[in-house]
Amino acid sequence: MGVLGQSDLDHFDEQGYVVVREAVPKANCEAVVDAIWDFLGMDRDDADDWYREPHKPGGGMVEMYQHQAVWDNRQHPRLHAAYAQLWGTERLWCSIDRVNFKPPPHPDYPEWDHKGFRHWDADTSKLPLRFGVQGVVYLTDTAADQGSFQCMPGEHKPLLDVEQPYVPELDPDKFVQIEGQAGDLLIWHRALAHGNGHNTSDKPRLAQYISMRPERYEDEDARQHRIKCWRDRLCPGGRAFPGDPRGWEHEKAKTAALTPLGRKVLGLDAWE
Repeated sequence: MGVLGQSDLDHFDEQGYVVVREAVPKANCEAVVDAIWDFLGMDRDDADDWYREPHKPGGGMVEMYQHQAVWDNRQHPRLHAAYAQLWGTERLWCSIDRVNFKPPPHPDYPEWDHKGFRHWDADTSKLPLRFGVQGVVYLTDTAADQGSFQCMPGEHKPLLDVEQPYVPELDPDKFVQIEGQAGDLLIWHRALAHGNGHNTSDKPRLAQYISMRPERYEDEDARQHRIKCWRDRLCPGGRAFPGDPRGWEHEKAKTAALTPLGRKVLGLDAWE
């Protein structure tokens, strides 16, 4: 039996997203949270310490990619199994993506009160869109008002219509913020408008972005780039991933140990 039941698959088709409960253990999530605090050099018990470099105001992205804790989630079997069901194959590579730390509003730091954002992960000028997914792991229990994932449920369908595709208007009134528990994985279709919401709570939002797609083992340049990023603890690069100017992971972290599954989702070993 798969990780996703028929009701989960139906929800993904109809609403454009699905929540995989307990996709990774809570202990894994706690390890990533510890790593984020360490990476940022902040005191988790002092809220006044959350609004400074090396973090920046905005959507909350933290340029941490290669820590052992984030790889432990990428190589977790239940998480991989969920993506394998949606793609129809186990032969997947994981994304090498970041984590998120979005602090709550603070009267002394109004520039950090990010209102949330809404966008697509795909080029909406090229319709209909092909299948693809993205995902985020909730690292702590996260309420709907905590800057959690938000989306416009069901509004992915117009971008997939083969005969008359169109781009729906980004209507703020149609967006819903999705709460989740530590260890939950939310997977959404690339055609679904989404973002992270406005954190109006008194707690930070902590999350890890993880997606998977069919492997490209024959693309040796791409494979070697992924291996180098993992081995040398580097940012994957590109406009979307500016990296940490301090080079903290490269200088201070150790290369993550990989399981047999982890070696395959990285591209170090081939799928049989």
